[in-house]
Amino acid sequence: MQWSAERWQSAFRGVPAHPAGLTSSRIDLRVQAIDFASRGWSVLPGTFPRDGEWLGRRGRQLHGPTPVRADWQDGLGADLHEVMAWWDEHPYNLLLATGFQADAIEVDIAIGRRAAKVLRAGGFPVPIVATPTGSWFFLMSPGGRLNGELAEQSGIRLHGKGSWVPLPPSVYPGGAVHWRVKPEVCAWQLPSPEFVQDALRTALEIDQPENVAEVLAASR
Repeated sequence: MQWSAERWQSAFRGVPAHPAGLTSSRIDLRVQAIDFASRGWSVLPGTFPRDGEWLGRRGRQLHGPTPVRADWQDGLGADLHEVMAWWDEHPYNLLLATGFQADAIEVDIAIGRRAAKVLRAGGFPVPIVATPTGSWFFLMSPGGRLNGELAEQSGIRLHGKGSWVPLPPSVYPGGAVHWRVKPEVCAWQLPSPEFVQDALRTALEIDQPENVAEVLAASR
C-alpha cells in the first residue's frame, strides 16, 4: 500500500525541524520504518549505540542491535500509527523480524562479495544488507532451511522465526548499515531460499572473485 502525500505529511506532523547541516537520524529511521511497514514488513525498534553503550533496553549487556522490548514478538503486525510512535523520541535502530515476510542468510564479507558477484554474473538481483562489522544478509522469502554445505559452515547463519536483522539506515559504532543491493532492484520480490542458497554454495567453490565465470560455466 502506497501512502498519499497527505498521509506522509500527517505521519511527520509534530516532528521538530532541524537546522540545515544537522543529521536527522531519528527522522531518517522513522521514514524508512514507515516505508517498510507500509509494504507489510514486520519492523521493530532496536537498541542504538551512544558513547560506547547500546541504549534502549534495560537489564541486559548488549553488543549489537536488539529489539527494545523483551516481548517484541507480541508487537509484530503493528499498524502504521504504532510504528510512527516508536521513533517519536529516540533514534532506535530499524530491525526486520524474520520468519514472516522475509528470512535472511548471514555470511561474512568474503563469502558475501563472492555470492554477490555470482548473482550479478547470472543477472538475478537479490536484496543484500551489509553492516560495518562485516556481516552481509541475503534476503529471501521465508520458510526455508539451511542445508547442505551451508549448514556445515560455522560462519553462515539462517535468520528465520524468532530472529531479526538490521535494516538501513541503522547504525553501529563503526558506521551505518547499508544496502549492497536495494529491494527496488528486484521490484520488492524476494527470491526463494533455494535460489539464494545455490548462489552461496557456488560462492564457497570460488577461490578468487575472478573465477566466477569459470565456476558458473562448469555448473551449466
